[in-house]
Amino acid sequence: MKILITGGAGQIGTDLLHHLHGKGAKLSVFDVAGPPEGLPPGVRWYRGSVDNPSELLDAVKDAAPEVVYHFAALLSATGEAAPHRAYAANMDGTRNALEAARLFGVRQVMFASTIAVFGPGLPDPVPDDVPLQPSTIYGVTKVAGELLGGYYKRKWGLDFRGVRFPGLINAGVPGGGTTDYALWMYVEGIRNGKYECYVGPESTCPMMYMPDALRALVELSETPVSRLKRCIYNIAAISPTAAEFAAAVKKRVRGVEITYKVDPARQAILDSWPRRLDDSCARADWGWKAAYDLDRMSDDLVPKIRKMVGVF
Repeated sequence: MKILITGGAGQIGTDLLHHLHGKGAKLSVFDVAGPPEGLPPGVRWYRGSVDNPSELLDAVKDAAPEVVYHFAALLSATGEAAPHRAYAANMDGTRNALEAARLFGVRQVMFASTIAVFGPGLPDPVPDDVPLQPSTIYGVTKVAGELLGGYYKRKWGLDFRGVRFPGLINAGVPGGGTTDYALWMYVEGIRNGKYECYVGPESTCPMMYMPDALRALVELSETPVSRLKRCIYNIAAISPTAAEFAAAVKKRVRGVEITYKVDPARQAILDSWPRRLDDSCARADWGWKAAYDLDRMSDDLVPKIRKMVGVF
C-alpha cells in the first residue's frame, strides 16, 4: 500500500514511519524538516510546509498515495506560544491535506485529533459525543479539523477517519505538548537523575504508550467502513497521576529525584482536559483495546530511553 505521512518527522510520524515500513508499506513523508538519520530505505521525503498549498498538492500528486496520515501540527504548549503559527499549520494545513486528497484521488485520510478538543466541566469518563469547548488554539483547530473532515466525507465521499489521542509517551524527546511532563520524568530522570515537574503531583490526564497508539491507527485504518458508525473515536489506555508516574520512574531508576514547581499556564490547560476517556464506541465498532498499563509501559520504556540518552 502507498502511504504518505504529513508531519513524518514528529513524535507520532517518526514511530509510525518505522512501524508501517516493517509492515511492507511503500512510504512517503511530507514535513517542514529534512529527513533524519536512520531513515528506512525506500522512503521518499518531500520537504515543505502544510500551510503552503502548492507544496503539499505537488507532493500528494507526485507520491499518489492510497492513504494519507495527516499528523502535521503545532501542539498545545507550542501553539499557545505562537497561536497564529498554530492556526496556519493546524487549520490551513488540514484544509490543504483534505483538498489534496480530494483532488488526487486519495482513498482515505487518517487524522490525529486529541483530548485538547474537550473543555472543562464534562462527565468522568468523557464519552465521544459532548460539547466541544476547547481552551487552547490547538484544541480549537482540532475541533475544526474533525468537522471539516466530516464535511469532506459527506460532500465528496472521502473516507475520513481519526482518533482523539491521549497524551502520548514514547522513547523520544517530547515535542511541545502539555502532557510532556510524564515523558520528561523518564528522560530527565535517566539522563540527569532529577526532574522538576511543571504540574502538581495529583494532576491526572489520559495517557497512552506509543505502541498502542500506532496499533490503534492501523487497526482503525484497516477496519471495513461498514463497521464504523462515526469518523472520530476516543481511545483510552491509562490515567495515572503525576505522582504515580514519578513512582514508576523511581522504581526503575535508582536515586532519581522528582520535584514539582507548577507552571500556572500549563496546569490550567491540563486541568481543562478530561481525567479519563470513555472509548466504548471504539471498542464496539472496531475492537479497540489498549495493551499497556503503567507498569508494562515503564518496563518497556526505560531500557529504550537509556539507550537513547546513552546512560546505562
